Amino acid sequence: MPSSLLTELDDFNDLAPVAAPLWEAVIPAGTHWSGILRRGLALRIVDIEGGANLAAVFHRQEDPLERYNMADTLKAQHTAHLTRGHALHTDMGRVVASITGDTLGWHDPLGGVGDAALFARKYGERRYQAHRNEMIRNGRDSLVLELAKYGLGPRDLAANVNFFSKVAVGDDGALSYVSGHSRAGAALDLRFEMNTLAAFSTAPHPLDPQREYTPKPVKLIAWRAYPAESSAPADDPCRNACAENGRAFTNTDRLFA
Repeated sequence: MPSSLLTELDDFNDLAPVAAPLWEAVIPAGTHWSGILRRGLALRIVDIEGGANLAAVFHRQEDPLERYNMADTLKAQHTAHLTRGHALHTDMGRVVASITGDTLGWHDPLGGVGDAALFARKYGERRYQAHRNEMIRNGRDSLVLELAKYGLGPRDLAANVNFFSKVAVGDDGALSYVSGHSRAGAALDLRFEMNTLAAFSTAPHPLDPQREYTPKPVKLIAWRAYPAESSAPADDPCRNACAENGRAFTNTDRLFA
């Protein structure tokens, strides 16, 4: 049955109703998750409490050397942030996933993830042996741990997306974190265009100026957007957002032809 949260989110104009959720999961604050998400599957990703950050990396399941490419994604779509209508391009000229709905309007592709040294300087150290589930987990190690479940290592950790976070770019190129950007209930819909290994971390954004370690949980709601043997329709807004997206979708369709 759809959750009450799912029903409430369906009232947002930018999100289409989800009639038949396949599964739901909550990634607790400061933890991590990974899974294989098949072509045509969609995830509604929800900031439950507000102030979340979800660091995400994406690899093609059958050949993890192909992965989300931040530079190609941004230059192809002439943008420095991600929102509804954008596609996530791989380094092989294909599309790994598309943002088909978004109530927030800005997600950060530039800020990266924090490592153990950065988190220790900002938050101190809380290890599992003494603090159990209250330990401090950093984003980089969290993503590496999830990738290791699939035989990948630190060298396979490429640039990530930070969903629910906003980083402004100044005229001088300096990056500044925008506090208070995401509200409780903010959500986006992410549709997968190839079989994808996705790894997520809910650790705080590395540029977040908050001196207390206060990560937030994120909810995932999965459904089938189109049959795995099919593809996004010809009139799809993400496919038709720009010529570069159209070519990347065509390349992706040929992979599964």
